[in-house]
Amino acid sequence: MNKRLSPFVLTMMCFGFAFLYVPIVLMVIYSFNASRLVTVWDSAHSPTLKWYAELLANGEILDAARLSFRVAAVNATGSTILATMAAFCLVRFGNFRGRSLFIGLTTAPMVLPEVITGLSMLLLFVAMEQTFGWPAGRGATTITIAHMTFCMAYATVVVQARLSTFDRSLEEAALDLGARPMKVFLVITLPIIAPSVVSAWLLAFILSWDDLVITSFVSGPGSTTLPQLIFSKVRLGVSPDINALATLLVLTVTVAVIGVGLGLQRRERRLELEAEAAREGLA
Repeated sequence: MNKRLSPFVLTMMCFGFAFLYVPIVLMVIYSFNASRLVTVWDSAHSPTLKWYAELLANGEILDAARLSFRVAAVNATGSTILATMAAFCLVRFGNFRGRSLFIGLTTAPMVLPEVITGLSMLLLFVAMEQTFGWPAGRGATTITIAHMTFCMAYATVVVQARLSTFDRSLEEAALDLGARPMKVFLVITLPIIAPSVVSAWLLAFILSWDDLVITSFVSGPGSTTLPQLIFSKVRLGVSPDINALATLLVLTVTVAVIGVGLGLQRRERRLELEAEAAREGLA
């Protein structure tokens, strides 16, 4: 029987959700404010969409958003591939020589301050440019490489957690039937761990999209990301178009999360139906 929440727990939960989401709701509401003062509602005029129109006509913001999306997408894809390989090695190859060092190198970006990571990446890129001539300056390439360095650590944890609970009897059965290891991985292992891989990709994408500290060290002229642009604007005072931009970001993330969640639910239901049909067939 389900236990009802105590009044204290329910009250604290409501306060927690209010603390997290009331500021976001207020930001969305004020994005339709007709006044240029973002903290004062203009009651003399009706809600307006003019800040959204100004936002969509602002080439500087659009360029920064395109750069952030491109960097985040490339970073998330590369980080997830490397993280899947690292997690597979940690889970499947047991206590190999150098395992402790490999774990330390994999998880170090998670515990190191971002200032240290950004400074070390900057020094590395400067040394590489002086020695090899690549990368030539700081830009989208250096930002992507730096983001992959720390996003891979988070993605590895997500994929490794799923591989640790993986039922290897399915792989062993496929190998006994003559399937090659690569085919077993592509046909059996990868589809089963796909939800964790998607989660790792989304986590890496969000971390890259949101990063400011590391990006500030490894970016250069003409490679301003959206968080850098927003931070520079906020330092001079919040403008109404920033509220509109933040509202669009919240809407985009909400739609993406709901879409991925519904897709994973449909996948789980399909797998349950297939498993039930297989059991009925065996019976």
